[in-house]
Amino acid sequence: MHQEIDKKNKVYIYLFIFFLLSTFNNQKLVKSNLFKFDVNQVKVSGLSEKNNLLISKEIKKILLGNIFFMKKEFLLTMLKKNNLINSFEVKKIYPDTIEVKIERTEFLGITNINDSLFFIGSNGKFINYNDTNKNLPYVFGKIKIDNFIEFVKVIKKSKFNFNQIEEIYFFPSGRWDIKTKNDQLFKLPIENLRFKLNSINKINKNEKFKNAKIIDLRFNNKIITTNE
Repeated sequence: MHQEIDKKNKVYIYLFIFFLLSTFNNQKLVKSNLFKFDVNQVKVSGLSEKNNLLISKEIKKILLGNIFFMKKEFLLTMLKKNNLINSFEVKKIYPDTIEVKIERTEFLGITNINDSLFFIGSNGKFINYNDTNKNLPYVFGKIKIDNFIEFVKVIKKSKFNFNQIEEIYFFPSGRWDIKTKNDQLFKLPIENLRFKLNSINKINKNEKFKNAKIIDLRFNNKIITTNE
């Protein structure tokens, strides 16, 4: 109901302004500042204060003009280039404000590309690394980022705690291994991945596997361990 009222109000405002600006006797109004409706404020939220301010300044550079004639396509192009952004919402708040609400991408891991470190984002992008987040798994191998994101989704849907992972290894066959923070390496199959991940909790509670360094879960009805 609130949205319908807003839409009706906008229509009335447009019609009123159109009437005023299209009337010969009101040409002085066109030249005045009364109906300029230039964008004076850009409110950005969702990232750090520093990044919000940077984005606000960038938007102001491209929004020189009347808020009624602003095209969101310009903003979409600019915001999509920012690797920290997962999704966003842009609103016009009349008469002179643009509001941008951002959902920050989640950092899922750290990987090395051509001798440089990058965060792996849930938005499917590699993001320049800094050492502010050291609690993420290090990912080895030439990963396809979409495949890695799907792998993380499977982990998070399982009973295994993603935060227990220290390292992740990707193999060209499409298979993954994970090394936990208690220094155990789990070899995972391609098939029945979620079922095998669920079984890790049971294994961790079993004293028989307490000293195992490598636990191979690639075979049906069989667990192979190595203590070295």
